[in-house]
Amino acid sequence: MAKKVLSLLLASHPGPTVVVTVIATGLGLGLGYPPLRLAVLALAVLLGQLSIGWCNDWLDAARDRAVARTDKPAARGDVSVATVRASAFVALVGGILVTLPLGAGALVAHVIAIASGWAYNLGLKATAWSWLPFAVAFGVLPAIATLGQETPALPQWWVFVAGALLGVAAHVTNVLPDLDDDARTGIRGLPHRLGARVSGLLAFAALAVATLLITFGPGLPVRPLLIVGLVIGLAATVAGVVLLLRRSPTRLLMQLIMTCAIVDVAMLALSGQSVTV
Repeated sequence: MAKKVLSLLLASHPGPTVVVTVIATGLGLGLGYPPLRLAVLALAVLLGQLSIGWCNDWLDAARDRAVARTDKPAARGDVSVATVRASAFVALVGGILVTLPLGAGALVAHVIAIASGWAYNLGLKATAWSWLPFAVAFGVLPAIATLGQETPALPQWWVFVAGALLGVAAHVTNVLPDLDDDARTGIRGLPHRLGARVSGLLAFAALAVATLLITFGPGLPVRPLLIVGLVIGLAATVAGVVLLLRRSPTRLLMQLIMTCAIVDVAMLALSGQSVTV
């Protein structure tokens, strides 16, 4: 039983699920959420992300088996596809219900984010529009936190744009390791069409613009910690671009992309109430 539970959790794409939940929680902390409300925000986003992750593994099980993906529990048979599918729907309903106490605005934003993830899984991942669900989901993610406050507020325009750019970078980061396997099973999203090197450059460009927006979006004078984040983010971007131009994408490049993204998220959380209108 314990093994099946562990396999089910591994089928949820635990890395991205935890990262997005931490992002939302960090935003809530930066906005001054009281502990109970913060816990509701974190649980709601966690359930929404679990639904997206399980939906992905349920729909991809046959393709994952075709390319012998040993890291996919449903493809290995460690947990049944029916169980993963049922878990996706249970988490979907749970994520929506748990969001209700945060208010109508947060609910709408969260539904849009979840719907974007499901739309990607249901077919957009195989098209040139594969980046769009990530851009939309990450773009509205801060709105779940800002609209979920006791006094709801919309995010600033630059927060939406920075979030969307982080989403594009997240899409590339998520897809790059699987380009060959995806191609063998008929998946041709935007990174597959652009190729690994151009996709990597796109990710770094998106992160660089997001970093600039998060640094200067709150206005002048710029907070010292945001300047530190700007320096770290741009340094990682420059290093990544240089490596990409000199050689094929490597694990180090993936780590640099993740470093930039983590720095941007931390900067966004540090911006506090300045992210709201």
